[in-house]
Amino acid sequence: MEGKRMSSSVAILFFLLVVAFTPMASSDPDPVQDFCVPVLWHGPNHTVHPIFPLCKNSSEVTVDDFVFSGIKSPGDYEATGFSGISVNPTVFPGLNTLGMSFVRADLDEGGVNVPHYHPRATEIAVVLEGTVYSGFVDSTNRVFAKVIEKGEVMVFPKGLVHFQMNVGDSPATIFGSFNSQNPGQEKLPLTLFGSGIEGKLLEKAFGLSKREVENLRRRFGS
Repeated sequence: MEGKRMSSSVAILFFLLVVAFTPMASSDPDPVQDFCVPVLWHGPNHTVHPIFPLCKNSSEVTVDDFVFSGIKSPGDYEATGFSGISVNPTVFPGLNTLGMSFVRADLDEGGVNVPHYHPRATEIAVVLEGTVYSGFVDSTNRVFAKVIEKGEVMVFPKGLVHFQMNVGDSPATIFGSFNSQNPGQEKLPLTLFGSGIEGKLLEKAFGLSKREVENLRRRFGS
């Protein structure tokens, strides 16, 4: 009996040591060098593509590799009144291996950033202009949402569905930052009705008629 208690104590101690000395997992691996600006491939029609994981020789890297000017103005608006410009190493190679990316989001009056989630990253969003109803839903189906204004910041935990809507009387601008260079994005309307999921499943899951499902699938591209 004494031996069993000793074995149990050793097992518990071993477990505690493993927990204590196991590093917290980050979204992306830590870099093993100061930076890794990818080698660029100049393709046809003046296209340029970074070649991962090849890095430029550090002597060839300049300050311009770490400056991006592509979010000075809003992008094209979607039918929902939302415009998003995603910035990741594909368009801004200087971000490569740094474990981050970001987005400029603009919402026209009444514009909506539809419910979506990022499977590989937590997002922090700051309102640069306007008034935005912003929130997320946790795994118990509890909604955390409120109206936030210029200068206020909200965090959306990794993998949780979140959303924004412009509730002001002028356009709104949001800057979002992710703790992954490739956060991924799943927009629920597109994921559910634009991906080719069997129609009968969608009918039963949402209590919709066949015609309603077909209308939604036409709208979202499936």
